[in-house]
Amino acid sequence: ENAGRWLDRGASHVIVTSYVFRDGMIDLARMNKLVKAVGRNRLVLDLSCRRKGENYENYFIVTDRWQKFTSVAISPEVLTDLARFCDEFLIHAADVEGKCSGIEVVLVEKLAQWTPIATTYAGGIRDSADLRLINEAGKGRLDCTVGSALDIFGGKSLAYRDAVDFCRLTEEEKRR
Repeated sequence: ENAGRWLDRGASHVIVTSYVFRDGMIDLARMNKLVKAVGRNRLVLDLSCRRKGENYENYFIVTDRWQKFTSVAISPEVLTDLARFCDEFLIHAADVEGKCSGIEVVLVEKLAQWTPIATTYAGGIRDSADLRLINEAGKGRLDCTVGSALDIFGGKSLAYRDAVDFCRLTEEEKRR
């Protein structure tokens, strides 16, 4: 309802999460309405997920502050299908989000293999070693976002300057 307003005020994209789900399923009518309103190229889908299933091997999309599991598991097919509607994915590993306890390496590896569009990983990042691990396990295909660990947000394990330097060096390596 207010996505267009944010774009009009200068945002490059809007991030949408629970709105595109209803009763644990993807609501294609809402998805199409959103794409029509803001355009696919200005939409980021937040597919926050948590482990579930036998041996917790699958990551299911969660909504409503990460409390409600949908019936949709992150998979190559789901990512390919949803990529038709957006410019980028933001995928929070909700089980480790905000804990600064390390990343979900298995999820990072799966995303690197499966995602057909730009994807940003979030969750559990504690230090520059985790940034390197995301780059390695993600085969350089994923971006990441850091929150609680950053010193500018009160964290003690990752200086903002170190994160910026890491990103700069990584970009320089990609250009070589």
